[in-house]
Amino acid sequence: MKLAVAIAGENALPSAFVVWRGFRESMRKASEFGYHGVELALKTADDVNPHELHTWLSQYNLEVSCISTGQVFAALGLYFTHPDRVVRERAIEVFNGLIYLAKDFGKIINVGRTRGFIAEGQTYEQAEKLFLDTAERICETAEKNGVTIILEPVNRYEINFINSLDEGAELASKLKHKNIGLMPDVFHMNIEDDRIGASLVRNASMIKYIHFADSNRLAPGQGHLDFDDVFNGLRDAGFDGWASIEILAKPDPDTAARQAAEFILPRIEAYNRNRIANK
Repeated sequence: MKLAVAIAGENALPSAFVVWRGFRESMRKASEFGYHGVELALKTADDVNPHELHTWLSQYNLEVSCISTGQVFAALGLYFTHPDRVVRERAIEVFNGLIYLAKDFGKIINVGRTRGFIAEGQTYEQAEKLFLDTAERICETAEKNGVTIILEPVNRYEINFINSLDEGAELASKLKHKNIGLMPDVFHMNIEDDRIGASLVRNASMIKYIHFADSNRLAPGQGHLDFDDVFNGLRDAGFDGWASIEILAKPDPDTAARQAAEFILPRIEAYNRNRIANK
């Protein structure tokens, strides 16, 4: 397992849910704090210059773990279940651009709130059909480019469509394309799932990536979430992918990122040692 931290560009809107802003400086700090990679929160692929990105990653010995798309929803208002076909087509266009970027950087794209919601006057079945139709087209392009799409369940207080890991797995299983997986976020799981560890094991075959935050959305170790249960569940699920820190940048970004790294990195090191020992 490797650890990344969520970052965005300097001009990202306040809605960008990241720890740091400004790609180059964020990468410098991530490397300094011991992170293995960065999760890029982008509106469109044009948010970052690929040549500069490659240079900075090489300079700071980092990888892109994932491209996340919360800003596609929050800043651009695009999502898969939108009743207007024109809006859905624009969402597909933006995702296609991100796929071509992810082909060279990370090969994983997150779908959080961009999957959409059940609008007033819309049934669950109608929303699901719009999601599946849009996701199939995006997955088709992603598959051709060696990119995996990961669906992130989000708690009921933020969105009304796909809240738990079980719901995410059921929805993903309905897609013909199989380059789709799940991205559990333990903050949301603490609200929606029966037991975090048990849910991770139950959905093990679908889990491709995970978000870490504590029960209060602060850095791991600052709340009451049971991270022993989380890591035991990941171990029993056979997980060996990226984890990323997506937290409130409080009391300030540097302190939050440092707290998260100091709490999680030793656990990842122990986790990796145990996986090697038990092979």
